[in-house]
Amino acid sequence: MFACNYLLSGLEEDTTVVAAADAQNYAQKLGITHGMVVQELGWDEDTNDDLRADIEETIGSELLDEDSDEVMDSVLLWWRDGDGDLVDVLMELVSPLADDGFVWVLTPKTGNPGHVDPSEIAESAPPAGLTQTSAISLGDWAGSRLVQPKAPLKQR
Repeated sequence: MFACNYLLSGLEEDTTVVAAADAQNYAQKLGITHGMVVQELGWDEDTNDDLRADIEETIGSELLDEDSDEVMDSVLLWWRDGDGDLVDVLMELVSPLADDGFVWVLTPKTGNPGHVDPSEIAESAPPAGLTQTSAISLGDWAGSRLVQPKAPLKQR
């Protein structure tokens, strides 16, 4: 960061300019890297376009939609109150998910229309064969990371 002082009409104004490297890096926060295959479900006019653009730039391709039959490294699920049964949707996401793949359930933050209580996500993950590992803030959205539990090692 660097600061610039300008003289305007005899008044000194302090303006701080933030370098692009300091800007929000959504893909990095989500653990998404170049070359990953990422599917997006639940897009609507309220989704975070900066987040979507950052992910596409990072992976080097467009986000895939629900019609894709590829194995997914990650799935972004934009989810709002009233979107249906989260368990059913999560169960459909597990089969095309790579063994080490992960799902991000993105929900509007508290106080925003469509907010989903975090307990709903935590309760919906196990019946779908997923485990919640972390939660993060993404502007007006909250993200919950879900993964397939690692199979326990067989005893000899």
